[in-house]
Amino acid sequence: MKRKNKTLFNMLIIIVVVVTILLVINPFKKDVWDINADNFRDSFNIISGTTTIDDLSQWGGFEWDVMYSFRPYVSKEKVYEVVGYKWDNINETVNENMNQIVFIKDGKVVCYIYGYPNNTGLEFNFGEYEGDYIKLSSKNRISFNSTFDDNNNFRYFEYINK
Repeated sequence: MKRKNKTLFNMLIIIVVVVTILLVINPFKKDVWDINADNFRDSFNIISGTTTIDDLSQWGGFEWDVMYSFRPYVSKEKVYEVVGYKWDNINETVNENMNQIVFIKDGKVVCYIYGYPNNTGLEFNFGEYEGDYIKLSSKNRISFNSTFDDNNNFRYFEYINK
């Protein structure tokens, strides 16, 4: 009987330790850049049709200093180099229709939008890239013409270069 009680007690301790570790580490917790990407996408749900976004920094519910949009096929090493550090296991875009957009606040990534518009719900067109990326500051008014694609269920943004 003592042996059985000791085994149950040891199992209870192991369960408590495992649960505590899971609560502290929380492997299911989303990163801030993923949470903000969801908030950014959702912030446009109030728009039902075509409109002009006068200042992108007013949308999304998070603050940012700089936004980078990387042209398709840019290596992840180049993205890390431009951004200034490795923040996640990112992927390279493998198609012309994919977006890779990074928002930075105080040198840290606060929002990361990657993938096909059908998956992200957003598509950005910045026109022709002169290099590997476009860098825009939230201090400037960043404007877009925006339409909603009912067939594919995503919002399309066309950069207005002033």
